[in-house]
Amino acid sequence: MKKLPKYILEILGWKIMGEFPDIKKSVVIFAPHTSYWDGFYGKLYFMQYDINYKFLSKQEFFRFPMKYFFKIFGSIPVYKNREFLNEIVFLMDSNENIHIIVSPEGQLAKTDHWKRGFYYIAEKAKVPIIVGYIDYKKKELGVKSIINETNNLQTTMTEIKKIYENVNAKYPENFATDIRFN
Repeated sequence: MKKLPKYILEILGWKIMGEFPDIKKSVVIFAPHTSYWDGFYGKLYFMQYDINYKFLSKQEFFRFPMKYFFKIFGSIPVYKNREFLNEIVFLMDSNENIHIIVSPEGQLAKTDHWKRGFYYIAEKAKVPIIVGYIDYKKKELGVKSIINETNNLQTTMTEIKKIYENVNAKYPENFATDIRFN
C-alpha cells in the first residue's frame, strides 16, 4: 500500500526528492501552500512513509460533512488560543513517533507574515523542524532541510526564508516568505 502513493505521484509526473529523515518526532513545515492541490500531493508524499503524522488544518474545515473527510485525512483542527500549542506539545510528548505537518503561511492567499506556531511547538516539544517543499515548476516534492536548533526565532526564520528562495508555488503570485525576517 505504501508504494501506491509513490506510483500515483510518478504517473502524475512528480519526483520525490530524497527520503523522509529517520527522525521519530518533528514539526514539518510544508510550503508553498497556494492551492488545495498542495494538500493532495503532500498527503501522497507522507503516505509512503511508515510514520505517524497529523496535519494541522483550519478549524473552519471541520464542519459537517467535511469534518469526517479531514479526520480521515489525518487533520487536527487549529484553534486560535494559547492552549492549542500546549495540546499539540502534549500530543507529541504522548507519542513515540509523531510528525506534525503545518503550512506556515496558514492560508492559500498571499501573506508576508507567516504563522509562527510551528516554531513554538518545535521549541517547546524540543523537536527539529523539517522543511518540506512542493515545487510545481520542477514537479518535485520532498525535504529541503532539517533545523535542529530552534533556540532563536530570528535565526530560524531567516534560515527557513533562504531555504524557500527558489521554490515555485502553483500560484507564484500568492507565495511570499515572511518579510519580518532577513
